[in-house]
Amino acid sequence: MAIKTVGYAASDIGKHRSSNQDSGYCGYQLFFVADGMGGHAGGDIASAIASQRIALADAKSETVEEAIESLKRAILEANQMLSATVVDHPELEGMGTTFSGMLRHGNQMIIAHIGDSRIYLARDGEVKQITNDHTFVQKLVDMGRITPAEALVHPRRSVLMRVLGDVSADPEIDIAIYDAMPGDRWMLCSDGLSGVVPDGVMNRILTSKVPTEEAAELLVGEALEFGAPDNVTVVITDVVRSAVQTEIEPAALFVGSAANEVVIEERKGSKILRLFSPRSLLDLLQTPEDPTQYAPESEELLNKILSETRRKIRFKSARIIASWLLLASALTGIGYIAYEYTQTRYYVSSFEGNVTIYQGIRESLGPFKFSKPYFVSEIEVGTLSVFQQDLIERSISAESLEDAERILDQLREAQNE
Repeated sequence: MAIKTVGYAASDIGKHRSSNQDSGYCGYQLFFVADGMGGHAGGDIASAIASQRIALADAKSETVEEAIESLKRAILEANQMLSATVVDHPELEGMGTTFSGMLRHGNQMIIAHIGDSRIYLARDGEVKQITNDHTFVQKLVDMGRITPAEALVHPRRSVLMRVLGDVSADPEIDIAIYDAMPGDRWMLCSDGLSGVVPDGVMNRILTSKVPTEEAAELLVGEALEFGAPDNVTVVITDVVRSAVQTEIEPAALFVGSAANEVVIEERKGSKILRLFSPRSLLDLLQTPEDPTQYAPESEELLNKILSETRRKIRFKSARIIASWLLLASALTGIGYIAYEYTQTRYYVSSFEGNVTIYQGIRESLGPFKFSKPYFVSEIEVGTLSVFQQDLIERSISAESLEDAERILDQLREAQNE
């Protein structure tokens, strides 16, 4: 039986974080969540870079083997890109990200997972967790040393054994294949949902008949109702028969950090990376709280974590509230910095129907634009695939002019295939 998917993604910064380090993607065949780690200095950058690179794997393949290889290759390339970024930008040392995603191939879902973001499947009124957390406390649960309830409040619950990014070991990715059936509802989420919203509340929404978009928004809303101590990102994918008429049309939708531009900024003679988002200028004035850490698996650390299991857990939170004068000064400084670095950035989009390299960044502040056409190619947007057209209309970020020219070359090659 021919099927299709109806998807929607939603993300929220939560109530106690100063930046959104989560990223989510809801596309044509590909759906995923990535939860960055590394504090304000890198978590958001890591999930954004990984997401924007892996999203390029959102395409159909001839065989399931080719689809698996395409997804694995995209994940490994994203991991290499994160490692290379840390080499060029040492201030981002230690940054990384989880990744939990699925790529549809015909009537099958290919699952790829690393870290502690999760994938759930609601089928026939029951909800099943598809992925297994790559954390020390989950290993203790698997060993029968602590209970799932104790794992939820354990002080070391955020210590990850596997991540993508600035780590010494090659990423070990869990890959699995599941049959997809009409009526299935898949949910991908960061631990800002799974670690906060009770299973009963989450399961009622997932097994309900509410529309895809409403289900995603309800789940994020529940996380906020339960305090939202972390960023929360949800991607809902419903499986329906191909003949079913739906209100939501497939599209490439990024949420969270991945929806923003990764830019290079000059500061005191060195280059640093940051996300540019006009809506998040207040984030620069706040202190982030990111307890997520990476640690290679070891018996010593496992025993240490076990010894902390039954200790009293205390949470402490603090936020710095800046004055309006400080905010005005920061905005002025940001405006000056933005003027300096915009002309060193490039991206690929369309201009009068042709694929074009733009100099600057695609964001704007009111009437002020920060980019202009640099090179208008001979490639007509209308001659590209639907997926490529969508990416071009959204624009593709480039690390440099050379990277932008490489993207044009790839599009030329795709036309000739």
